[in-house]
Amino acid sequence: MKIRFLLVLFLVSTFAIAQEKTETKTDIIPEGQVFDSKQSVTIDGKTINLNAKAGTFQLKDEQNKPIALFGFTAYFKENPEKDRPIIFSYNGGPGSSSYWLHMGIMGPKRIVVDDPNYNQAGPYELANNEYSILDVADVVMMDPVGTGLSVPIGDATGKDFWGVDQDIRSVSLFIMQFLKEYDRLNSPKYILGESYGTFRNAGVMSYLLNQGYALNGVIMVSSVFDLRTLFFVPNEDISNIAYLPTVAVTARYHDKITNKGSDIESFVQEVRDFTENEYAPALFKGNTISDADKNSIAQKLEGYTGIDAEVWLRAGLKMDAGETFQELLRDEGMTVGRLDSRYKGINLDPMSMSAFTDPQSDAISPAYTSLFLDYFHGALGVSKDLLYAPSAYSKDGFKWDWSHRGNQYWGTTGAITTLPDMADALSKDPNMKVLIMNGYYDLATVFYGVEHSISHLGLPKSASDRIKMTYYEAGHMMYTHLPSAEKFRTDLKEFIQDTLRK
Repeated sequence: MKIRFLLVLFLVSTFAIAQEKTETKTDIIPEGQVFDSKQSVTIDGKTINLNAKAGTFQLKDEQNKPIALFGFTAYFKENPEKDRPIIFSYNGGPGSSSYWLHMGIMGPKRIVVDDPNYNQAGPYELANNEYSILDVADVVMMDPVGTGLSVPIGDATGKDFWGVDQDIRSVSLFIMQFLKEYDRLNSPKYILGESYGTFRNAGVMSYLLNQGYALNGVIMVSSVFDLRTLFFVPNEDISNIAYLPTVAVTARYHDKITNKGSDIESFVQEVRDFTENEYAPALFKGNTISDADKNSIAQKLEGYTGIDAEVWLRAGLKMDAGETFQELLRDEGMTVGRLDSRYKGINLDPMSMSAFTDPQSDAISPAYTSLFLDYFHGALGVSKDLLYAPSAYSKDGFKWDWSHRGNQYWGTTGAITTLPDMADALSKDPNMKVLIMNGYYDLATVFYGVEHSISHLGLPKSASDRIKMTYYEAGHMMYTHLPSAEKFRTDLKEFIQDTLRK
């Protein structure tokens, strides 16, 4: 009897210890940390004083259960006017933090770079950002989970955030909860994404609207909505068609062609006409095209790209992005930039058909990374004990889930696109407007691919007229080019003013 009692006591004690450990693990869920500072920016000769908040926000799921510490930096105007707009902004990747947009165009400071040349090592220069939109709207820079200070907590893991739908959900949850926490539910609301951030935007604008959060406007910077325009899938021509105008303007910029047209706009339109009326039909014919027609197209491709007709013929009139990066300046032993084809760098292997590096990224990344971290832990006062992750690519288990419920009709093996999400939001909200900002020299997300996507949305003119396209003589991060940064601000300011309730 005594042995049985001791056994029961032992089991009860063991269960209690295990339960205590379980409860301890569950109960220790970190709260967000926010660091406050005073910042200012001078725009058009006027100084705007700002209350800055940088750190993490405890994100909760639909059952009010903590799932992440979501990193952000917010700039709120001191003594704001009534109904001041708020913009939520992020970069793409997927897996990139937001410090590119933050220090390039959106924040009160900007990093000075020697565009389009390589920058020397530090010290780098941090300047007042006269091209910011902070005179018009408050700005919240967001770092999706796995980037910046953002990490899963509680029972959540990376896979709960690393995917098309998972990302759309978590970003939307943050926006909704942030608006409530900071009493901005009734403010004019905008989202601004760059690169994959535009692919995300199309999903977020639909998700938020379906949750009862209508946006005044959506801003797409260097966009992609249909990944077929970028991936050069075998036996598929759309990427080759989408890329050609950007390849042509790149050749024009680097003086590889003689017929440049009177200006860049007229030249681009000429290449569009050739692409739609001659190049695309030629590719559609495949190997049934006649030798005469094939030779004629190759000669015209040489005229527009500076790449020898013989090379185009050997390639079957089709080259992927990496091949064009190499081929455009092969005779100089150089390669052009993917993010910005105005940039050029040393071609380590002139015989290779694929570029090894991106000159634009190589040229500006050290300055952006070093100065942002210095600003983040210095001026913004964020604890140096917190590790800021520029990207999620080094995170254990980082792998993107490309399945998307908006593509359920053709599954995950067909087109990966958030165009149906954008169409859904624009059809449900007749007041929502979209601004799409394109860099002519962007070989990462090409402008003609965006034009193709928007022209195939299937919306009536009343809806498609609410989409505005603007163009800049720069690349993916068009704001590194100061004339484009100035135009970026002007276009964004006009868009916000146009979408405010009259």
